[in-house]
Parts: sequence; structure tokens; C-alpha cells
Amino acid sequence: MKASEKFKTAIESYLSEKAQNDPLFSEDYKKESKNMESCFHYIFGEIKKTGECAFDNQEIFDMAVKYYTDDSIGTPATIQCRVAVSPPVKPDLFSTATAVSQSTVQKTVAVQSVNPVQKTLTLFDL
Repeated sequence: MKASEKFKTAIESYLSEKAQNDPLFSEDYKKESKNMESCFHYIFGEIKKTGECAFDNQEIFDMAVKYYTDDSIGTPATIQCRVAVSPPVKPDLFSTATAVSQSTVQKTVAVQSVNPVQKTLTLFDL
């Protein structure tokens, strides 16, 4: 399996940023026995083991970190699969939840049904 460019970019960016901010991880990230291609195969293998098809971004990033930090992980086997990537959502401090307008709220009103009394016409009513 060859990872898509979006997937590669997302994983590489996350790991590079983590290596810059975490000196302990930085040493693990520089190991010659580890590389990005094997990291991708490790992630795909872990996903296949679960049998699930959807994951949170952080779960995937944690798998990538584990690949680099766990020395017991060797070279993983190649997995045939397809990858879909969604960009991470950045929290926005200035946005709020969308307000529900009055026009979209359904109002229910109890209506009493009035059965009109039907009057039978007679000859005298005409």
C-alpha cells in the first residue's frame, strides 16, 4: 500500500511538530531503524487488526508515535488498503454554536376538533 500524499503530510507534520516540542520523542524519531514508510504499514496493520473502518485523528497519530517509541516493533508487513483523510479541525474561540431560529422550531398546538351538528332540513326550514 502506498499512502496518499494527504495522509503522508498529516502524519509527517504531526510527528515533526512533536519531535520539535518533545526532546524525548525527538531521539526516537531520529532512529535509523525506523522510517515513515514502515510507520504507515504499521498503522495500516493496526487498523486491520481492529476490524473497524473509522478512527479519530488522534488515534492514528498515537499509532505513529507508538511505532517510533516502541523498539519491539520491527518492520511491518505491507497491507493493501485505501486511506481517506479529513483535515484536523482547529477550535475557533470566536465562533459559537449556531442558534436555532424561531422559523425552524416546530410548534404544536392542541386543536379541539369541533364536530358541527348537522341539521337535517325539513319542509318547514325551507
